[in-house]
Amino acid sequence: MNISLLIDKIRLALLKRSGKTQGGSQRSYDGWKSKGHLKEPLVSFVIQSHDKSLQVCHILPALRRMPDSEIIVIDDGSSLEHTTRLAEALTGTNEFLVRANDLYENITYDKCLRFANGRYVALLQDDDDIRDEKWALRAVELFRQHPDMAVLGGCDGRKVHFFVDETDENNVHKCYRSEEMSHGDFCFVMSVNRAPMWINHDLYKQHLKHIDYRFAPFQSDDYELCLRAWTVGLKVGWYKVRFPSLSVGGMRLYNNAFTKEMTERNMPLLYDLYADKETYILNRVEQADEQ
Repeated sequence: MNISLLIDKIRLALLKRSGKTQGGSQRSYDGWKSKGHLKEPLVSFVIQSHDKSLQVCHILPALRRMPDSEIIVIDDGSSLEHTTRLAEALTGTNEFLVRANDLYENITYDKCLRFANGRYVALLQDDDDIRDEKWALRAVELFRQHPDMAVLGGCDGRKVHFFVDETDENNVHKCYRSEEMSHGDFCFVMSVNRAPMWINHDLYKQHLKHIDYRFAPFQSDDYELCLRAWTVGLKVGWYKVRFPSLSVGGMRLYNNAFTKEMTERNMPLLYDLYADKETYILNRVEQADEQ
């Protein structure tokens, strides 16, 4: 047995025999109940973060103003300095720190959607400058107005168009491009970008079930989730709530070459899954927006 483990085993045995652990620090049901854990909060905030603890700590007061909510921070491979700061900051009963090792958004968001208990889940980034709770209250209102809306975005509402690039005579590339299709303060769109990206948790669990792992570790999986929602009879909405940025986004800061690699890898996959459904999805969007 490891010597440190052996010493600690002896220490704990002595504490137990002496009864010194039976003092005022003993736990109790009343003490646990007084913490106010929310079994089924209205909203779960899920923040993906890498070495951005200062930014996350900056927005915690605004998130805490949202009633009936929980906060989940994904610490994805941060240095110890940032992990320690997050652990010290997330002191509330309904605040959680999930540690991962550079797994990126596809996997970590998918896992935390299973961990979250909120009726509505907001997927956030560590550079979002959130200053109040009005944007969250508005999202809840929109979900209640549209009970078949599975996804609601606040950044960009996009139209996705698939095409084949034949400019390289030695190779044919399956591609897509996206263009803005959002308008007004709220509308239905083919897809949205993170963040914020809201999920109706019940509809997600019943009909969508997962973020498509084939797109791991990142890139285009947000588009895939939205397009899949339309094909199973659900809706995707956009509302006007783009956040100012606290810093350069992590993908641009750390992963420019990696992002290019993942774009080239995942673009043909999205094409194969949805190119033949583009017209159908667009028609469904237009019909929903006219209702």
